[in-house]
Amino acid sequence: MTAMRLIETTPGKFSLLLDAGTTDVDDLVEQLGHEPNGYFWEGVAQFLVSTESPALAERFSYDPEGGMFCAYSEDQTALQKLAALMTPLTTDADRMRKLITSAKASGFEFDD
Repeated sequence: MTAMRLIETTPGKFSLLLDAGTTDVDDLVEQLGHEPNGYFWEGVAQFLVSTESPALAERFSYDPEGGMFCAYSEDQTALQKLAALMTPLTTDADRMRKLITSAKASGFEFDD
C-alpha cells in the first residue's frame, strides 16, 4: 500500500494526499533535522518538480497542513506524475537521504 492517494474530490477536481507521519522514512527525515509533516512533503514535491520534472510546474497547487500533504488540480495526469515522483521517497531511505542532501547543497530550504 502506498502512502500517497489520488482522489476525485468533486467531478473533474482531484487531490493528491499523503498523511504525514505515516511513511517508512519518517525516522530518517527526523534524524536529518526535519519534521516529516505536510509542509516538509510540499518541499519534497517542489524540489522534485524543479529538479526532475519542471514541465509539471504550475499544473497544480499545494495546500498542506501539519498532518497532511495535499496537491490539487483539475489536471489528473499532472497529479499522477507527481505521485510517481514522490511515492518512491516514502519508502526508500537512500533516495530520501540523497534528496535532502541535494536540496541542502543547492540552498533549498524545507518549510517544516
